[in-house]
Amino acid sequence: MSLRVTALTDPAVAPSGRRLAWLASDGDGAPVGSAFLRVPARSGPDRVAGLELHVHPAERRAGIGTRLLDEAVAAGRAEGAALLGAEAEDGSPGDRFLSARGFRRALTLLYARLPLTGAEADPAALDALAGIVDRPHPGYRLVSWQGTVPDELAGTFVESRGAMDDMPMGDTGYVPTVWDLERVRDAAAVVAKRGDLLHTVAAVHEADGAIAGFTELVVPGDGTGDAQHYGTGVLPAHRGHGLALWMKAASVSGARERYPDLAGLLADTADVNHWMRRVNDLLGYRPTHTAHEYRLDL
Repeated sequence: MSLRVTALTDPAVAPSGRRLAWLASDGDGAPVGSAFLRVPARSGPDRVAGLELHVHPAERRAGIGTRLLDEAVAAGRAEGAALLGAEAEDGSPGDRFLSARGFRRALTLLYARLPLTGAEADPAALDALAGIVDRPHPGYRLVSWQGTVPDELAGTFVESRGAMDDMPMGDTGYVPTVWDLERVRDAAAVVAKRGDLLHTVAAVHEADGAIAGFTELVVPGDGTGDAQHYGTGVLPAHRGHGLALWMKAASVSGARERYPDLAGLLADTADVNHWMRRVNDLLGYRPTHTAHEYRLDL
């Protein structure tokens, strides 16, 4: 096959980094594959560039994926990245492709879904979540907001982002994100710009008024389809009080109330994160599939 790979200009530039793109086309100019490389803005020996690579099913095993990967590897090295990262569903062509090209499995992710409507939903079990939300947690109270964090909670919310610094991440080379108020607001703005709705539930420590933990849920702008859980974390000093389950149950209950046409909620958890897996199990999330995060040393 006559193959041409063209580097594209991608406008997806954010404070966290930028994206490089390539299009593979055959001799007639028809697109047969693409690759995107997310290059983080920060530098350092643990800098991971995120790869997304797709080849049309009818065109696989013709060297297209390898050619696109070569472009991404060269660009990652030129950008000073230490690692290339990619994700593939267990047993998929992408899983086999990455394994065969020197990538190592660094983490296994378990995907799950909580049905809210339709035949798969369990209304009685969902109604029972209100009991978790109403359960007393002495010394703590729940607060919630949509979009950007309110000014009066901004400082303590930024500090609470450190709750996820020690989450189990296998051999991914994960380095905690350094959060400041600008980054928090930028993250909320990205969600809003694409038309989605960011909802946050937080647990406040009443003794000092500081946020002890939080959970985030991103809902499609029209309130239909599936919403996606983002981060959930509790600061180390406040663990052991059931706050993660409490906050996430409140998030689920709030989503049901606000968006009656929402079909379900999606979550992904590292297989080594036993604590969050237990929270999801208690809330009724059901496994959907397994994926693997891969790393390639550059």
